[in-house]
Amino acid sequence: MRQNLLDMKAIQITIVSLMTLFAINSASGQRVRVIDGSLDALKSVHKMNLRFDYSKMGVGKFATEEEYIAKKKADYNKKEDGRGDQWEKSWIADRKNRFEPQFKELFAKYDEDLLLGEYPSEKYTMIFKTTFTEPGYNIYVSRKNAEIDGEVWIVETANPSNVVAKISVQNCPGRTFGGNDYDTGNRIEESYAVAGKGLGKFLSKEMK
Repeated sequence: MRQNLLDMKAIQITIVSLMTLFAINSASGQRVRVIDGSLDALKSVHKMNLRFDYSKMGVGKFATEEEYIAKKKADYNKKEDGRGDQWEKSWIADRKNRFEPQFKELFAKYDEDLLLGEYPSEKYTMIFKTTFTEPGYNIYVSRKNAEIDGEVWIVETANPSNVVAKISVQNCPGRTFGGNDYDTGNRIEESYAVAGKGLGKFLSKEMK
């Protein structure tokens, strides 16, 4: 009996170690880099307006979010009347309720010198443009992590056509420790946390 308990404990430790290693490898795949412009003019900036843009976003195998929503909504409504309509509302609401707060929280944790928020009077605005979302899935016996790609545009608030810098934020994986992320929003929320963390670390280093 004691040997069985020891064997089970060893298996649990091995599983936790493998999951930790997986999380590290996933995070290390993230790429953040300046693709246009320069951060030089922003090195003295400590407060910036923040906006999110989802208007040109592919989702999974769909080129546009509109196609993805139409398909999912129709499928859910076939199974249960009104279920697809409720799903669509939740899909959109998750942005303000979950994704954006998580992004800001993790950014603030890793860049304490730059304050982001609703500051429309500030000289510069940061726009996080999500370009691709992989919702992933978790069906107990099989799973696929969520992931997002995006671009950060830093523009003059009074003249948004003047783009000071563009930053690519790629390969932001989303999954929870333990794998209990059966809800799509939960998985994507973690992707935004990774994006915020990666961008925060990058800007904290590059804007000094």
